[in-house]
Amino acid sequence: MNYRANWMTEELDILRDHVARFYAAEMVPNEARWQEQGHVDRSFWNTAGEAGILCASVPVEYGGAGATFFHEAVLITEQFRATGVSGFSNSVHSQISAHYILNYGTEEQKRRWLPKMARGELVAAIAMTEPGAGSDLQSVRTTAKLDGNSYRLNGSKMFITNGQLADIILVVCKTDPKQRSKGISILVVEADQADGFRRGRNLKKIGQKSSDTSELFFDDVAVSPDNLLGGEEGQGFYQLMQQLPQERLVLGLKAAAVMERAVADTVDYTSQREAFGGTLLDLQNTRFKLAEAKTIAHIARVFVDECVEKHAAGELDVTTAAMVKWWCSQMQCDVVDECLQLHGGNGYMTEFGIAQMYADARVQKIYGGANEVMKELIARNLQ
Repeated sequence: MNYRANWMTEELDILRDHVARFYAAEMVPNEARWQEQGHVDRSFWNTAGEAGILCASVPVEYGGAGATFFHEAVLITEQFRATGVSGFSNSVHSQISAHYILNYGTEEQKRRWLPKMARGELVAAIAMTEPGAGSDLQSVRTTAKLDGNSYRLNGSKMFITNGQLADIILVVCKTDPKQRSKGISILVVEADQADGFRRGRNLKKIGQKSSDTSELFFDDVAVSPDNLLGGEEGQGFYQLMQQLPQERLVLGLKAAAVMERAVADTVDYTSQREAFGGTLLDLQNTRFKLAEAKTIAHIARVFVDECVEKHAAGELDVTTAAMVKWWCSQMQCDVVDECLQLHGGNGYMTEFGIAQMYADARVQKIYGGANEVMKELIARNLQ
């Protein structure tokens, strides 16, 4: 079955081949070491910038490649389908943080941060989650109070991807604690200029171990009003809601790519593993399970590709984004689990890629908005 997305072009095919070779040469040999140290090498961000991997869909005038979300979709897909390396969190940097700055930043903010992000000179993170506020972003307790010529930022964040290496952090905070959604703003903290900013421990996770995930603390950090995203208070919740569909589509792209890799790896493994006088793939149960998994992976790919087209046209709505996030992440966990089972005891061993995929998959149902929240968003539009 030779499925090809309607939006794929010859140019995108060339990009796919280029990034697949880049990932294989620059990421795969380092992944085991990155997992051991708990983060990718800081220098790799510069290497990725030189290769044009960062901020691809940021316009040329702000240092990016001037590409489209189709290009970003290829970059995401090939990272997870071609290599299985999950620790390079370019999606947080390029497809999420950069687009907050691009879409809502002032002209000065765009020119100050985006070119350096595209070159890898700055690594970006976005800090939403707190100990008492995850999917319910209106409940954040981190505050930023204007005091003379600066905001005083106080609070803490947790589970922040790129937290150990981030040079700039988009901090979701309350500039008006008396309000819920209307009191939320986003302040951009420049780590090297932030007295009172502390990075906590690099959190130990069951998967995605080469992706640094941190606690962050802000103790009366002075932040210039020039770093208020967009220059106007109270716009943060609107900004978040507008950008979350892209984040959820990114998670759907990752899920579809991992399913495809899991099925391909398992077909290869079962076709070579001997059992009961033949191979595992000769057994009807194996063939039926893989037939189911391949069908699910194909459905996910078609759904995700349709959403990519809608998003590129500015037509991806909140409900559909929630659908692609919850269903694809759930199917990712189910498909990988079935594929691990077909590996038998080897599937539980970390030297086999399926074990890494299994450990990495579980958080997909949690971050970017828990799947229970996604179902609630979908249910609001049942009638």
